[in-house]
Amino acid sequence: MNSFSRSPYHMDQNPYHMNQNPHHMDQNPYHNPHQLKHMVLNTVEPVVQYGLKEAQYTSYKHALREVAAITYLMGMGYNPMAARQMVESWEVNETFYPR
Repeated sequence: MNSFSRSPYHMDQNPYHMNQNPHHMDQNPYHNPHQLKHMVLNTVEPVVQYGLKEAQYTSYKHALREVAAITYLMGMGYNPMAARQMVESWEVNETFYPR
């Protein structure tokens, strides 16, 4: 048994998935950790590249916050462009917090 399958948040143990088909792992294309890794990294790569460019004009601290907020919203279901626009709307003079 690998560490992935022992994770407390593995789908077999996740309370939100308890009522699913017991063979749901056979139906999930992302149950393979290798596939999941590539899916995640490919999804966030454009946001990472955006953050690296943003850091050239602001700061790495600001760019990291922006990338983290965008990817958090993406995880909540927002599409990348809507997430980016929402996070950009929170900025005042290239900062999220009043000085």
